[in-house]
Formats: sequence, C-alpha cells, structure tokens
Amino acid sequence: QVQLLESGGGLVQAGGSLRLSCAASERTFNSYTVGWFRQAAGKEREFVGGISWRGGIIYINSVKGRFTISRDNAKNTVYLQMNSLKPEDTAVYYCAADPRSLIPAMTSGYDYWGQGTQVTVSS
Repeated sequence: QVQLLESGGGLVQAGGSLRLSCAASERTFNSYTVGWFRQAAGKEREFVGGISWRGGIIYINSVKGRFTISRDNAKNTVYLQMNSLKPEDTAVYYCAADPRSLIPAMTSGYDYWGQGTQVTVSS
C-alpha cells in the first residue's frame, strides 16, 4: 500500500508560482508512474500531467510551458512546479501513483491517491 501526501498548496496572486510536492511512503517510489490531477469546484477531476518511472513526462496543453513535473527518487518525492498561475488553475490538486510504465490520463489508471492540496489563484 503506497501512501501519498501532497503539500505546497496555498493562495497566490495571478502570475505567481507554487511548488507542490507529492511524498510517498514507498521506498520503491521510483518504480511508480505519478500523475497530477486537479478538481475545480463543481467540475470533474482533470489530468494535468504525469511522469513515468522511465522518466517520460507529459502535460495537458493548458499548462505546457507553465508547469513542470520532476521527481527526486532519493526523497521519494514528485514535484509540480507551477509558474504564471492563472485564476482558472484554482482547484484541489491531487497526485496519484501506479506501477505501470505508461502515464494514464484517466483517474481509473491509478491505484493510489493523495488527499489533495488546495491551490487558489486570485485575479
């Protein structure tokens, strides 16, 4: 059972930055693919991007060039660096993990989820 803990959320003005962390309890976290999702109030959970254990990274178009996903295997942690934030980025952000090598864009593709962290971007 992999336990994930997100942190780093908060309130930021438009144009600002935040870095979210997803820390795992699993020592072999480097063999998991990690996805980042977000869920705005009243909307479905949306895939933002992900990083495979092989190192491949993908993003949705709306965050390309603004968000960066990276991982520090020594710390069992994956990061989501968010720059040039916009009010429409406001959501609860979740990380999810799965042992497969592909990066699923659907919530059903992940076995393990964190509790989420709130990101609020004011205009």
